[in-house]
Amino acid sequence: MASTREGERELTTEPLRWGLIGSGLIAKAFADDLTVTDSGRVVAIGSRSQESADHFADKFGIPHRHASYEALVADPDVEVVYVATPHPMHLANALLALEAGKPVLVEKAFTMNAGEARELVASARAKGLFLMEAMWTRFLPHIAEVNRLLAAGALGDIVTVMADHGQWFPKDPAFRLFAPELGGSALLDCGVYPVSFASMVLGKPDKIVALVAPAFTGVDGQTSMLFGFASGAQALLTCTSSARTPVCAVIVGTEARIEIDSLFYAPSSFSLIGRDGGASRFAPPHKGKGLHYEADEVARCLRAGLLESPLMPLDETVAIMETMDTVLAQA
Repeated sequence: MASTREGERELTTEPLRWGLIGSGLIAKAFADDLTVTDSGRVVAIGSRSQESADHFADKFGIPHRHASYEALVADPDVEVVYVATPHPMHLANALLALEAGKPVLVEKAFTMNAGEARELVASARAKGLFLMEAMWTRFLPHIAEVNRLLAAGALGDIVTVMADHGQWFPKDPAFRLFAPELGGSALLDCGVYPVSFASMVLGKPDKIVALVAPAFTGVDGQTSMLFGFASGAQALLTCTSSARTPVCAVIVGTEARIEIDSLFYAPSSFSLIGRDGGASRFAPPHKGKGLHYEADEVARCLRAGLLESPLMPLDETVAIMETMDTVLAQA
């Protein structure tokens, strides 16, 4: 993994000083979760108005509050930036932070499409700055145990991966999942979890078949995906913004299978079930909502001089966006 350039300031073991771009629900959840870890703390918030920034800062005791994203990234007290705005703004907001010389964590979905993802990654690499997609699932305790079992060959050869993510949302055309101008998309918001999960287990598919149905505003509302891989393995994935689905995940191998409980993408538990039906339960302890684990990973990488996380590599993030582009192209 690439390291920081010579002469670049090294971070100490002091808590990483975060600046947040955006003051919506995910930013609030991130700020709240940082209170259960000593790896970092929020020192600045940037919003589109002073009133919004002040309200957010008052709630979380944040000392610096800015009425623009430009002021946030220019704040000398900010060491790393978390982009927590809607998908269409990710590219511009993350580039703004990179131009200011700040490492960046970008909320998923990383960008609107693979072209934007490639541009963002190229910029970070050219500047020698850390960049990571905030796919928080990758850093959760139960997923770490799943990956340990996969690496140990406990499942044998992987045959099938299944995962779903569906939530019910009221039919509000201004809501971000339905509003085209806000990047409305069941796939980009919900489906990215199953797609990323399949990528973690099997890599990038070489065959993609998708059935996409629109929501009432015309954006994608429900999608079923069948992926084929060079190994012969397959993945069956679904997402929807109109109903609450089980939100479970299964990895099936020739020797055993893993069944991850709902919600598979959040702190959860799972069963390892052998061919004979014998089962072992895994319920790793966790703290908070689970978002602080990705913040811990950013701090770990920066202190190690890494420019990207080995658990969520940038090339894989781009590949996931390419996969979702292919799925939406079949709409």
